[in-house]
Amino acid sequence: MGGACTVRSSHGYPIPDPQCTPGGINPTVTVTLLRNPDWKTRCIRNCQTSEAEKHIAYDWYGIQKPRPNSGNRQVCELDHLVPLELGGADGLGNIWPECGPDEATLQNRYFKVKDRVENYLADEVKSGRISLGSAQRGIASDWTQYLPAVNRYCQAGGRC
Repeated sequence: MGGACTVRSSHGYPIPDPQCTPGGINPTVTVTLLRNPDWKTRCIRNCQTSEAEKHIAYDWYGIQKPRPNSGNRQVCELDHLVPLELGGADGLGNIWPECGPDEATLQNRYFKVKDRVENYLADEVKSGRISLGSAQRGIASDWTQYLPAVNRYCQAGGRC
């Protein structure tokens, strides 16, 4: 695909190209499993696609992998569009390079903002306030649509 994918924008945040990163679901991950306090995403991480294989997504989007890219200097994350904690697949159709903004503090980089959306949706699914399928479809279509609810969730003491 070599640069054929384009990061788009919604509500001032990046969203992946739906032709390249449509999202993916792991059908073995159920609400019952997500509610189990012993279950961790490491059980399914890097099983379908290795960490090294995922780096092809940078090429697809025509983004040079930043170096260094860790700790407070991390500006990009190879992110699961549908997060593993919501039953997302670990395949390439669910991976995209979420980068920036470079000048923001680590906590305010786009991938950290999306992490708050993921936490919010996971809590909503586990509590039964939203179905797993609705959360998966919603985050895959546009993760930024949840930002107003996430802001309220964070102000109320959610996992932010």
